[in-house]
Amino acid sequence: MVERSKVACFSGHRKLPQDCTELQANLEKAIIPLIERGVVFFGNGGAVGFDALAATTVLRLKEDYPHIRLVMVLPCPPEQQSLKWNAEQKKRYCEILDRADKVRILSPGYTNSCMLDRNRHMVDSSAYLICYLREQRGGTFYTVNYAEQQGIKILRL
Repeated sequence: MVERSKVACFSGHRKLPQDCTELQANLEKAIIPLIERGVVFFGNGGAVGFDALAATTVLRLKEDYPHIRLVMVLPCPPEQQSLKWNAEQKKRYCEILDRADKVRILSPGYTNSCMLDRNRHMVDSSAYLICYLREQRGGTFYTVNYAEQQGIKILRL
């Protein structure tokens, strides 16, 4: 069992700004101090948008911090999670999964609650949540509220 203080996770919207340069820079500014504090494992839910940006950022930071690990925490099998995505999104997803240090699938099949179950699992396993929250509804809003209730440190971008 991994010590919670060594784990951070991500949550954010699927829709991102056209230009993600500033968001990506802020993401790095949030991740690097955590690495310097001893965080090694970064849990990622595998969704399009912010999750994909966060995963590729962790993979890039592995060049400077080779000891960190990207753990993909999928709500259901990859082919079910990505069923409605376009070809470019699926390609990026497969590339991330191929480069991840670990892929964990929480449910053998898609269910109505598998996405929220995945988000709760990541929060329950983490000391930190790095989030990109712009709307007061949806999965990220729920996850941030859940993280607040659980008392984990939230880093808002």
